[in-house]
Amino acid sequence: MVTFLAGGTGTPKLLDGATRLWDPAEVTVVANTGDDVELGGHLVCPDVDTVLFAGGGVLDRETWWGIADDTTATHEELRRLADEVGLGTAPRYLGPEAQTAGREIASWRRFSGVGEFMEIGDRDRAVHVTRTSLLDEGRSLTEVVRTLADAFDLDTDLLPMSDDPVATLIHTEAGEMIHFQEYWVARRGEPTVEDVEFRGAADAEPTDAVRAALDDPVVIGPSNPVTSIGPMLAVPGIADALAETPVVAVSPFVGDEVFSGPAADLMAGVGYDPSTAGIVEAYPFADAFVLDGDDETDVAAVVRDIDRRPAPHVEYTDTRIDDADDAERVARACGRALEAVGSRS
Repeated sequence: MVTFLAGGTGTPKLLDGATRLWDPAEVTVVANTGDDVELGGHLVCPDVDTVLFAGGGVLDRETWWGIADDTTATHEELRRLADEVGLGTAPRYLGPEAQTAGREIASWRRFSGVGEFMEIGDRDRAVHVTRTSLLDEGRSLTEVVRTLADAFDLDTDLLPMSDDPVATLIHTEAGEMIHFQEYWVARRGEPTVEDVEFRGAADAEPTDAVRAALDDPVVIGPSNPVTSIGPMLAVPGIADALAETPVVAVSPFVGDEVFSGPAADLMAGVGYDPSTAGIVEAYPFADAFVLDGDDETDVAAVVRDIDRRPAPHVEYTDTRIDDADDAERVARACGRALEAVGSRS
């Protein structure tokens, strides 16, 4: 059995190879829910859905978002209506009182559907309507995700990190506080990050299913350490569980060069060096790291600097993932790292 922590596109890409190496029935995926939003009354779970759609064979792999060949008639009409009456299509974050009204799972992340700043496909929207309606019928997010996983014939076990609300909020140098989706989707990562807050995390709990999954060896793929993995680590009990089980982390950097996304800016904003060295510091519980063959980071020296013993095992490979064969190569490096960690215990 092996558990993957998933957020963004890094870990979902790795899963394409992991399910060649491990029996999918023995793979559990714990997905980040910190960047979920309620948009126009519907709960959208981007990181959950990327794994859901990929495992179901319908993911749009050009964007790593939504369903391939989906239509966007409803989205386009929402934007046309907003423009027609002068409301515009910028994000419309609901006011403070509205943020904690209604369903608890959506607290602190509610946006109006006017203008719909995130592009939601028509089939994709059906998933959000179904999810939200099942939540309103009284089911937990874990139960709802399992129902949707059955609908998409997933072979792996997919779990949200918590049934409680956690909102990833970006604090900017300009003194703004904006939701991660506004920061990344609407503003394309333009504001300079001053800090990142995981609102609600201190009061959230991992589910029993997540606790059980973290008893197994864990792989953290090349996901954003701040906004993909950070919300999970902020939930009490998860970091402690990782300290008690073998953990292998794949760096999303080659030295100080990030493969994609806003990881470098976000790491700098929260005080980590935007590099593989910063990844090592961010994951003090990791027993091993998988690095690119061109990465010259001295992991042992980084660990010495932060006073951690023993030095983690390091496995090298080409960590770029463009297709399933690449993903299998990186997954095999993760497997070797887990074996090395197991042989040392």
